[in-house]
Amino acid sequence: MKSNEREIRWSVGELAERFGFETHVLRYWEDMGLLSPQRDPAGRRVYSEDDAYRVAAIITNKSAGMSLEQIRTLVDATAEDRRAALRAHLDELDRRQAEIEVSRRLTEHALECRAHDITTCPGFQGHMEDIVEGTRRGLPLPGSHLHRYA
Repeated sequence: MKSNEREIRWSVGELAERFGFETHVLRYWEDMGLLSPQRDPAGRRVYSEDDAYRVAAIITNKSAGMSLEQIRTLVDATAEDRRAALRAHLDELDRRQAEIEVSRRLTEHALECRAHDITTCPGFQGHMEDIVEGTRRGLPLPGSHLHRYA
Protein backbone atom coordinates (compact mmCIF):
# COMPACT_ATOMS: atom_id res chain seq x y z
CA MET A 1 0.00 0.00 0.00
CA LYS A 2 1.37 3.41 -0.95
CA SER A 3 1.88 5.92 1.85
CA ASN A 4 -0.48 8.45 0.22
CA GLU A 5 -3.26 5.84 0.27
CA ARG A 6 -3.04 5.75 4.08
CA GLU A 7 -3.08 9.51 4.39
CA ILE A 8 -6.11 10.92 6.18
CA ARG A 9 -8.62 12.76 3.95
CA TRP A 10 -11.51 14.97 5.03
CA SER A 11 -14.42 16.54 3.23
CA VAL A 12 -15.06 20.24 3.78
CA GLY A 13 -17.79 19.35 6.27
CA GLU A 14 -15.62 16.89 8.18
CA LEU A 15 -12.71 19.30 8.50
CA ALA A 16 -14.94 22.21 9.50
CA GLU A 17 -16.60 20.05 12.15
CA ARG A 18 -13.21 18.91 13.43
CA PHE A 19 -12.31 22.56 14.15
CA GLY A 20 -15.78 23.61 15.28
CA PHE A 21 -16.81 26.08 12.61
CA GLU A 22 -19.01 26.32 9.53
CA THR A 23 -17.87 25.12 6.10
CA HIS A 24 -18.06 28.63 4.64
CA VAL A 25 -15.02 29.54 6.76
CA LEU A 26 -12.85 27.02 4.92
CA ARG A 27 -14.26 28.15 1.59
CA TYR A 28 -13.53 31.80 2.46
CA TRP A 29 -9.99 30.94 3.51
CA GLU A 30 -9.57 29.16 0.19
CA ASP A 31 -10.82 32.29 -1.62
CA MET A 32 -8.29 34.32 0.40
CA GLY A 33 -5.46 32.04 -0.77
CA LEU A 34 -4.87 30.51 2.67
CA LEU A 35 -5.92 26.98 1.68
CA SER A 36 -5.61 24.97 -1.54
CA PRO A 37 -7.41 21.68 -1.02
CA GLN A 38 -7.27 18.97 -3.64
CA ARG A 39 -10.42 18.05 -5.56
CA ASP A 40 -11.90 14.60 -6.05
CA PRO A 41 -13.12 13.47 -9.51
CA ALA A 42 -16.51 15.08 -8.79
CA GLY A 43 -14.84 18.44 -7.98
CA ARG A 44 -15.45 18.26 -4.21
CA ARG A 45 -12.80 19.59 -1.85
CA VAL A 46 -10.60 16.97 -0.20
CA TYR A 47 -8.45 18.11 2.71
CA SER A 48 -5.27 16.32 3.74
CA GLU A 49 -3.44 16.17 7.04
CA ASP A 50 -1.22 19.02 5.79
CA ASP A 51 -4.35 21.08 5.19
CA ALA A 52 -5.49 20.35 8.75
CA TYR A 53 -2.16 21.61 10.09
CA ARG A 54 -2.53 24.73 7.95
CA VAL A 55 -6.03 25.32 9.39
CA ALA A 56 -4.59 24.88 12.89
CA ALA A 57 -1.85 27.41 12.06
CA ILE A 58 -4.44 29.90 10.78
CA ILE A 59 -6.54 29.51 13.92
CA THR A 60 -3.49 29.87 16.17
CA ASN A 61 -2.29 33.01 14.41
CA LYS A 62 -5.79 34.51 14.40
CA SER A 63 -5.96 33.97 18.16
CA ALA A 64 -2.61 35.78 18.38
CA GLY A 65 -4.32 38.79 16.79
CA MET A 66 -3.07 38.49 13.24
CA SER A 67 -5.20 39.44 10.27
CA LEU A 68 -5.88 36.96 7.49
CA GLU A 69 -3.65 39.05 5.21
CA GLN A 70 -0.77 38.73 7.68
CA ILE A 71 -1.40 35.01 8.03
CA ARG A 72 -1.45 34.61 4.25
CA THR A 73 2.06 36.08 4.20
CA LEU A 74 3.19 33.64 6.88
CA VAL A 75 1.86 30.55 5.11
CA ASP A 76 3.08 31.59 1.65
CA ALA A 77 6.56 30.15 1.14
CA THR A 78 7.17 32.61 -1.71
CA ALA A 79 6.21 35.77 0.22
CA GLU A 80 9.13 38.15 0.52
CA ASP A 81 7.56 40.44 3.13
CA ARG A 82 7.19 37.81 5.89
CA ARG A 83 9.59 39.57 8.28
CA ALA A 84 7.98 42.96 7.63
CA ALA A 85 4.55 41.51 8.42
CA LEU A 86 5.86 40.03 11.66
CA ARG A 87 7.55 43.31 12.66
CA ALA A 88 4.32 45.20 11.94
CA HIS A 89 2.41 42.74 14.10
CA LEU A 90 4.90 43.19 16.95
CA ASP A 91 4.55 46.97 16.63
CA GLU A 92 0.76 46.62 16.84
CA LEU A 93 1.07 44.35 19.89
CA ASP A 94 3.33 46.94 21.57
CA ARG A 95 0.79 49.69 20.83
CA ARG A 96 -2.07 47.61 22.22
CA GLN A 97 -0.03 46.66 25.28
CA ALA A 98 0.62 50.35 25.99
CA GLU A 99 -3.12 51.08 25.67
CA ILE A 100 -3.91 48.25 28.07
CA GLU A 101 -1.39 49.59 30.58
CA VAL A 102 -2.95 53.07 30.44
CA SER A 103 -6.41 51.55 30.80
CA ARG A 104 -5.21 49.53 33.79
CA ARG A 105 -3.77 52.63 35.49
CA LEU A 106 -6.96 54.63 34.87
CA THR A 107 -9.10 51.82 36.23
CA GLU A 108 -6.88 51.34 39.30
CA HIS A 109 -6.98 55.09 39.91
CA ALA A 110 -10.78 55.17 39.66
CA LEU A 111 -10.99 52.22 42.05
CA GLU A 112 -8.77 53.90 44.64
CA CYS A 113 -9.98 57.48 44.15
CA ARG A 114 -11.91 59.07 47.02
CA ALA A 115 -14.14 60.93 44.55
CA HIS A 116 -17.23 58.86 43.80
CA ASP A 117 -17.69 60.67 40.47
CA ILE A 118 -14.36 60.23 38.65
CA THR A 119 -14.95 63.44 36.68
CA THR A 120 -14.62 65.42 39.94
CA CYS A 121 -11.31 63.77 40.86
CA PRO A 122 -8.45 66.32 40.76
CA GLY A 123 -5.97 63.73 39.47
CA PHE A 124 -8.26 62.60 36.71
CA GLN A 125 -9.08 66.20 35.78
CA GLY A 126 -5.39 67.06 35.65
CA HIS A 127 -4.75 64.35 33.13
CA MET A 128 -7.81 65.16 31.06
CA GLU A 129 -7.16 68.89 30.94
CA ASP A 130 -5.32 68.76 27.62
CA ILE A 131 -8.14 66.71 26.09
CA VAL A 132 -10.66 69.36 27.21
CA GLU A 133 -8.35 72.10 25.84
CA GLY A 134 -8.07 70.26 22.53
CA THR A 135 -4.31 69.73 22.61
CA ARG A 136 -4.58 65.92 22.90
CA ARG A 137 -7.10 63.20 22.20
CA GLY A 138 -7.59 59.88 23.96
CA LEU A 139 -6.12 58.30 27.05
CA PRO A 140 -3.11 59.65 28.96
CA LEU A 141 0.22 58.49 27.67
CA PRO A 142 2.16 55.71 29.42
CA GLY A 143 4.06 57.09 32.39
CA SER A 144 1.19 59.29 33.61
CA HIS A 145 0.96 59.66 37.37
CA LEU A 146 -2.74 59.39 38.14
CA HIS A 147 -2.03 57.52 41.37
CA ARG A 148 -0.64 60.56 43.19
CA TYR A 149 -4.14 62.07 43.54
CA ALA A 150 -5.90 58.96 44.82
